[in-house]
Amino acid sequence: MSTYKKEVGTSVQNFSNDPDNPITGQVWYDSLNSEFKYQENVVGAAWSTQNSLNTARRGLAGAGIQTAGLAFGGFTPPTLSGNTESYDGTSWTEVNDLTTARRNFAGAGTQTAALAFGGGPLAVGNTESWNGTSWTETNDLNTARFFVAGAGTQTAALAFGGQTTIPVGNTETWNGTSWVETNDLNNSRRQLAGAGTNTSALAFGGEDPVTASLSNTESWNGTSWTDTADLNTARQILAGVGTQTAGLAFGGITTVFIANTESWNGSIWTEVNDLNTARSELAGAGTNTSALAFGGETPVVTGATEEWNAGINLGAWYTGTSVNTARQGGRTAGTQDAAFFAGGSTPAYSADTEIWNGTSWGEVNNINLAREAHEAIGTQTAGLIFGGYTGPPGTTNRVETELWNGYTWTEVNDLNTARRNLGSAGTSTAGLAFGGLGPAPARVTNNESWNGSAWTEIADMNTARAGIGSFGTQTSALGCGGDPDGSFTELWNGSSWTEVNNLNVTREGMGSAGASDNTTGIVFGGNQDSVEEWNGTNWTNINKLNTNRNNLGGCGSATLALATAGGPPITNVVEEWNGTGFITRTITSTTE
Repeated sequence: MSTYKKEVGTSVQNFSNDPDNPITGQVWYDSLNSEFKYQENVVGAAWSTQNSLNTARRGLAGAGIQTAGLAFGGFTPPTLSGNTESYDGTSWTEVNDLTTARRNFAGAGTQTAALAFGGGPLAVGNTESWNGTSWTETNDLNTARFFVAGAGTQTAALAFGGQTTIPVGNTETWNGTSWVETNDLNNSRRQLAGAGTNTSALAFGGEDPVTASLSNTESWNGTSWTDTADLNTARQILAGVGTQTAGLAFGGITTVFIANTESWNGSIWTEVNDLNTARSELAGAGTNTSALAFGGETPVVTGATEEWNAGINLGAWYTGTSVNTARQGGRTAGTQDAAFFAGGSTPAYSADTEIWNGTSWGEVNNINLAREAHEAIGTQTAGLIFGGYTGPPGTTNRVETELWNGYTWTEVNDLNTARRNLGSAGTSTAGLAFGGLGPAPARVTNNESWNGSAWTEIADMNTARAGIGSFGTQTSALGCGGDPDGSFTELWNGSSWTEVNNLNVTREGMGSAGASDNTTGIVFGGNQDSVEEWNGTNWTNINKLNTNRNNLGGCGSATLALATAGGPPITNVVEEWNGTGFITRTITSTTE
């Protein structure tokens, strides 16, 4: 007979609060809070940004797997491309070009044995075979077309749909030598995607002149097509990978460029985590659990590359104990289990300070100057706040700086430049203040260093902005997003700022967390619920906040963070981020 102890390796133990290192599946009794709890491992799937193609383009085709992909052809206005690039799981390398440059065609096969067929802008039937080194012309499709979809291998492929002068449903099978006409799709269409083999395939999405974007899905059994469950989001010029029973659809366009990703289990489509970059006319390679997305239009042509991985540990946000006073524009500093939250508006300007011990918020001594849109750095017992405003927008930006010793706030030397909605990094003795909004509508690039007693002007940011996301130290900081550009990211090395890869989603007024340096951190919210993680090179979309908000507080690290209050509407909601994928859940309470 199986028992809990036999399955998990421990008995149900009694702890005052939580054990230090619970294992996945472990159940315990928290006597302090009178609750039964357990440890859960949160797994899922997500896209991560990788090194871009050497040649940005749209309307290209792909083949291969996630760690050994091939990208070929496309369009970089005003030029058709024959460029072929090989992906090794890290970077793209230029190899020999297609014989016929083209766009909006189909690909099949592997990195060393691929097939390219169809294309435009004038419909062609050209078919080329890739041997790992070069392309060779072979027998053409029977029906020349572009915006065609494909599936299969170099020696056993399937071509379906597309456009001649009108959308068509023509289907052809490839036997390694020639194409043979077979039964058509039930729904004639162009700009669709496909997955599978030449005897077991899937066709989905696309467009026809009557209904525009389509959600239709059809399954191929080697002889004929059968209608099956539709995509959740109708779209066209999307990408697809996988098999007839385990497919993946991503990107495309409705009336706007979209990042939506859907997973197919052989019966239905399920919405899963979005691409980091919304786009159409992209290409893909790989499987339902390990895929590659590359190129496309955003609406500018892009070489952006993303990897899709399933079954990985995913972080999650869970709602914690609310602050006592709901407000927006307050700021938080410290760690996930030891922080302070100061200032904000209710909508009246607030001087309230609350400290967090990992379980509850407690009211402590107020800041001297009630304000909002300031910045906060440091710890629960040694913090600093500076800047902000106390009047109608654009009238009373502040320079005041206050030092926190864990009990009281003390006025210290002012900033040199009055501003609000600025960025910050560092500690109460070695801090950094950068960017922000000066006299409206002026955004500033000013950067100041704090040595524990005074602020000193140092090298400015490259781009003036306000509502910045920020984290790091006095000598290794990151600033991102903000008004007006919304996505620019800059790194500070102690002497100068350098432009690096942009955020995936434009935002301002976000929360941030990432204490150690400029190589790892997260940003969250900013008039939305989306969250992005920085790995030192690129941003990756991760699990969303539960509450969409702006002008919130944030602190902690990339794996253990706190999102505090915000608005509109003004809220007291607090969320805790666990980026490790291991979450403590409450089963039930024994308290009446």
